[in-house]
Amino acid sequence: MALKHLNDGERVVFSTRTHAKALIVPALVFLLVVAIAVLLSLPASGVWVWVVWALAAIVLVRFTLWPTLEWAGATYTVTDRRLITRSGVLTRRGHDIPLNRISDVSSERGVLDRMLGCGTLVVADASTHGHVTLPDVPDVERLQLLISEQLSGGGERDDDGA
Repeated sequence: MALKHLNDGERVVFSTRTHAKALIVPALVFLLVVAIAVLLSLPASGVWVWVVWALAAIVLVRFTLWPTLEWAGATYTVTDRRLITRSGVLTRRGHDIPLNRISDVSSERGVLDRMLGCGTLVVADASTHGHVTLPDVPDVERLQLLISEQLSGGGERDDDGA
């Protein structure tokens, strides 16, 4: 993923978005809401059908469309100089941590995370915030290794994750 905010000479080592597991609940909500709306509107007619589908549309926007847009807008990028996070739909939030300020990188993986190949990356830095938690990172152990390589100065390869 090419970033428009890279400095001269800066190169992307790894770039990804949160794991697609974040879309499981919105997909299930979509199926459930559409099924219920169909069942409620089949025996009815007129205004009731419009009310059912209007309520279904509101629920779908809030619990299906919005989480999907949040997922699509959240990215984690490691360059040879910094860790960059971006998120948000209407209001974009970003956090840049220079690699030379990172003091520790750790990962956490629950049972479901191990099955799906993702986890949480915890980056401790020398700022007043203390640490940044990046949830649902695909291939979290690889990203942890890549950051550690960059910190030790051994990151000469150009990996671009998905």
